[in-house]
Amino acid sequence: MLGQITPFDPIALRLGPLTVTWYGLIIGSGIVLGYILATREGKRRGFSEELFTDLLLWAVPISILSARFYYVIFEWDYYAVNPSKIIAIWEGGLAIHGALIGAIITAVIFSRKKRISFWKLADIAAPSIILGQAIGRWGNFMNQEAHGGEVTRQFLEGLHLPDFIINQMYINGTYYHPTFLYESIWNFIGFIILLILRKVNLRQGELFFTYFIWYSIGRFFIEGMRTDSLYLFGTDIRMAQLMSVTLIVFSLIFIIYRRKKGNIPGYLD
Repeated sequence: MLGQITPFDPIALRLGPLTVTWYGLIIGSGIVLGYILATREGKRRGFSEELFTDLLLWAVPISILSARFYYVIFEWDYYAVNPSKIIAIWEGGLAIHGALIGAIITAVIFSRKKRISFWKLADIAAPSIILGQAIGRWGNFMNQEAHGGEVTRQFLEGLHLPDFIINQMYINGTYYHPTFLYESIWNFIGFIILLILRKVNLRQGELFFTYFIWYSIGRFFIEGMRTDSLYLFGTDIRMAQLMSVTLIVFSLIFIIYRRKKGNIPGYLD
């Protein structure tokens, strides 16, 4: 019976006053797997394991802070009257575009300090980033967030989804589009594509730009289905869609410009 549907508990573990959320565990798992992947590939490309450990120690906290800052800015009407909620990242509310801004700035500064190629570093990290995003969306699933508009149970069953996903999409008496799942699948496909493109020996930086293009295409269309979008101040423009279009255009222009410029080493060089 519909009335008996119980969502997953977002708390994975309770140790006295300490609680560990599924959201945090899943995000953390994505980071760890991405780190392992990048470290192994980095070794093949001539980087030491310590290099990625050092980068991770800086990039992860900065990315989390920038992701939260980005989210809070565009939801300021809510947080202005609920300031205690600003630090409640375990409840969700991390904007991936904010995280990317923080991660890129950190990586640029880090690569200059270490006197290594930022583009080579970014290419190695690209599959790890999109894999982490694919995994991280399941944190949204556990929190019953990042979903789309209303649908029927029959619609969800028509997608041949397992009951645990269908039931988790039953929120306050209504079924919703599992847009978290659409994006997770899109990102997993992108992850596989990037792994294949590693063998093509694209020019340095192009694997990273391909990540931007692939992710942004999927995010643009999936974002249009969501009910919790961040909007540009005072407009009906969804920030994720605006950022997606910007990243696609910027990436294509940059690839063409660098190709014409020439003398750009390949990923495998």
